Amino acid sequence: MNQPKPIQLIGSPPSPYTRKMLSILRYRHIPHRMIWGDPGTVLPSLGIAKPKVGLLPTFVMPDEAGELQAVCDSTPIIRRLESEYQGRSVIPNDPAMAFIDYLLEDFADEWGTKYMFHYRWQAEADADNAGTLLPLFQMVDMPADKLAQFKPFITERQVGRLHVVGSNEVTAPVIDASYRRLLTALETHLQQQPYLMGKRPGASDFALYGQLSQLVGFDPTPRAIAHAISPRAVAYSGLMEDQTGIEPADTDWSTAEDAPSSLKGILNEVGRVYAPALLANAQAMQAGEKTWETEIDGCRWAQQTFNYQGKCLQWINEEYQALSKSDRSRVDLLLEGTGCEAIIF
Repeated sequence: MNQPKPIQLIGSPPSPYTRKMLSILRYRHIPHRMIWGDPGTVLPSLGIAKPKVGLLPTFVMPDEAGELQAVCDSTPIIRRLESEYQGRSVIPNDPAMAFIDYLLEDFADEWGTKYMFHYRWQAEADADNAGTLLPLFQMVDMPADKLAQFKPFITERQVGRLHVVGSNEVTAPVIDASYRRLLTALETHLQQQPYLMGKRPGASDFALYGQLSQLVGFDPTPRAIAHAISPRAVAYSGLMEDQTGIEPADTDWSTAEDAPSSLKGILNEVGRVYAPALLANAQAMQAGEKTWETEIDGCRWAQQTFNYQGKCLQWINEEYQALSKSDRSRVDLLLEGTGCEAIIF
């Protein structure tokens, strides 16, 4: 019997998206080969062209003609894996909950990374930690003199990019308050059920885990905050790393009708901070502006315009419009009063 060839992916432990996708491959029992390294270095050795935008993780997967190519975007890769590998799905079987799962996955990927990048580089202690460890994850036996050269280079470059995610002295309290509220909401929710989507993990669980793998497992400041506010989120982040051994059943998913009210607490945070960011970004794109400014959680927020987040808003609405009329009504009830209604067109 022919065994499927392992999927190859290239990434790094301090990458939340690498951890997200590696955890999914483990959970879904999909054969894989994890290559720790830089795609820019690894791909040429495999005879594969680098992608236009190099992101972690980079998957090596066949295109329609069967030729191996480098692909990066985690959300469509998850959907592709759903179509190519049967069983242990990470997409809820209730269409309304599948939409909520999609929305929360997007929130974790796009807003959650603001927490991660902000905490990693904003405070001196965290930046010192990251500046030391990141080069060592590329070469654990790096000579001390080379590490001494790389550390300030990486630290200065990344600290200088904080503005890209909107992190600055004005917005720092907004990011910190949002992270703390999310942890509080998670502490409440995880008292009701072990995952966001019920008694089995959805794609949103893996996306959230990816960010928590860094916030709890790598960076000192957000780790201390998480331990103080939500021990359940800390435990969840450890458990989500490897869900190989659980045996999910179709009945383990929450439905829109029996999902605990604590899920709305998490959606409230999406509506409070991510929804206004998506809308302001979309307006700036439509106007052809390279930056945007709006009010988020009572604070002035300004940052660079991103085409990708414009696509995120579009894809959220495509997922919503693909639902039946009755399922859209069920979603509307879940979103009512959360602020997320504003991003549904």
